[in-house]
Parts: sequence; C-alpha cells; structure tokens
Amino acid sequence: MYSEADHEFMLRALNLAQRSAFHATPNPRVGCVIVRDGRVFGEGFTQAPGSNHAEVEALLDARRKGHEVRGSTVYVSLEPCSHFGRTPPCATALSEAKVARVIAAIEDPNPLVSGRGLEMLRNGGVDVRCGLLEQEAAEVNAGFFSRMTRGRPWVRVKIAASLDGKTALTNGASQWITSEDARRDGHAWRARSCAVLTGIGTVQADNPQMNVRLVETPRQPLRVLVDSRLEVDPAAHIFDGDGAVLIAHAVKKAAPEAALKERGAELLHVPGDRGKVDLEALMRALAVRGLNEVHVEAGFKLNGSLLRAKLVDELLIYLAPSLLGEAQGMLHLPALSDLSQAQKLKFRDVASIGDDVRILARVTA
Repeated sequence: MYSEADHEFMLRALNLAQRSAFHATPNPRVGCVIVRDGRVFGEGFTQAPGSNHAEVEALLDARRKGHEVRGSTVYVSLEPCSHFGRTPPCATALSEAKVARVIAAIEDPNPLVSGRGLEMLRNGGVDVRCGLLEQEAAEVNAGFFSRMTRGRPWVRVKIAASLDGKTALTNGASQWITSEDARRDGHAWRARSCAVLTGIGTVQADNPQMNVRLVETPRQPLRVLVDSRLEVDPAAHIFDGDGAVLIAHAVKKAAPEAALKERGAELLHVPGDRGKVDLEALMRALAVRGLNEVHVEAGFKLNGSLLRAKLVDELLIYLAPSLLGEAQGMLHLPALSDLSQAQKLKFRDVASIGDDVRILARVTA
C-alpha cells in the first residue's frame, strides 16, 4: 500500500515533529512534509500555542520557496485538525490549497477531531490515507494520547542512582551521584515535559529549584510540589526563577496558604486517605490543565507511591559507576513473597551518557 518513498517522507515528518517537543504543549507534536514529483516543496512542524500548526507551516514554506502545491502529496504525522481552536482547521487549509493526496500517520485521539479532519479532506476531493508508521507516531505524542484517551498525563520517573541502585546516603546526601553530563541530559528531559513533579521530602533534603537550567528552552515547565501538610518553607528555592509552581496538598492551613500565595504559588487541594494527597486525582487535575507529560524527580517514597498507584508509565534511570552500600533505594515498595509478583518492565533504550548509563524502561501490565 505504501512505497519506500512514502516511508521515507513520513519518517522525515516524524523527525520534524520531534523538533516541537520543547514548545508544542498542550498541542501535539506534529511534522508535515509536502512533496511533488518526488521533491520536497515545503515542510514544517508545530509552533508554540496560538501560532501555526505543522501543515500551515509547510504550506507557507512551500510558498516562500515559490512552489505550487496544487496536486502535491502531504505527509503529516497526525491527522490534520478539523476544528477552530487558537487557529483555523488545518484540514481546510490543505483542501483550499488543492493538494491531491494526504497521508497521515495516525488519527487524532482528540474527540474534537477523531477522524473528522480526514473526512473533511475527503469531502474536499483529497485522496486520504492513514496508518503509515502509526506506532512510531503514537510514541512521538505518548503524552497527548495519554491525556486524550486515559484522562491523565504520561508519567516518567527519573532516578539517579549508583550501580547498586542507591539514590542517597542514609543521612540524605545525594548531590551528586551521577555526572554533569547525566544532569544536563536530565534537564533536556525536563525541558520536553509539561511539568516537573517532586515531593516535600526532596525539597527539604536538597532544596532544588526543579526548573530547566542546563539546556536552552523556550519555556519553563510547571513545577508541581506534592506537600500534603503544607510544610514547605516559603523561602525554598523551588519558588525561585521563572516558571509557575503548583502545590498539591491534602490539609488546609490558612497561615501557610497565605504565605505560599505571596510567593506566587498556586494551591490545589486534593485530599486522599490518611491525610495524603490523592495522586490519581492530582494526575486527572493536571490533565484538565492540558498537561501531556509529567516528569517526576522525587524521593523513593513518592516514587514508590506513584508506582503502586499504577500512575507510572516509564522509568528514566541514570546509573553511575559507583557503589554506595547501605543507603536509600530507588523506590519504596512492599516486600514480595514470590518472584512472580515483581513489577515487569521493558527496556526501551540503553545509552552511555558521559561516564554513566541511561536506561529508559517502560512499565508493563
């Protein structure tokens, strides 16, 4: 059904989509390539919210280069949108440009689109196909698909540990187990996320800023602090620098709430059992805010709580070539009575980052 050239141009569209990883949110990451007679006439990717989508960028690129797009083939990594949001429908723009064919990698899971964009194109006389490199396209927008289909963001837990799986000494010291290269790589993962989430234990022990500093970024992700009893010091570094801070809490306390609001923090009351934050409700609330991808950098207790609540999609683990012996582990999990009870993972990627090893592991059912 699809030729070798079709695969090549769709891969190009997927690579373009990745270029919007740092700024597209809450929109999906989309790439588009316009081809005529085997030549690329125009290409583009999603711009910041309120600006052009990938298809319009590609059309403008072709026109700037003096190319006529009538009769061309358009490769797009996600179904063109069909509704008026911050921008007009991309399906309309393509139809009006009189392109001959549109090949989409995958349907848009957004209920406002969900096949309607493809139907609009067909009604406009465009030859439409969908499903080329579908799995790869879904991976590019794992967070967007998670928010649309599950009602919660894609959650990644980042852990820096020694080779024997220890993340901090018994006295709490943890800076720095891994190398500067690993820390810089970790900041790149922060930058592509919609939010960076941590817990009160990490803030009290390390006093981190939890923003992006080691790589360039067009925006700062939302910083989310899980602080059930509002124990955070208003002078903590997490309130410094650019970027908003959201504090999820379970207990209401008038004086701390007032002080934290003076620091510019937003408070979200999500009470759960035993005076703890309801983590599942928190994730649903973050999805409502349009957050596709949450990057967790927390201690072993919150890491374990998120995993036990089945809210973790993948682990991003940096292992340093060192041994710490008796120290804090990666996740606080209950003891098992049988190996069959172990949480199964699937390695997605293993890479060397400086002196360290980075493992990306997907949580399986």
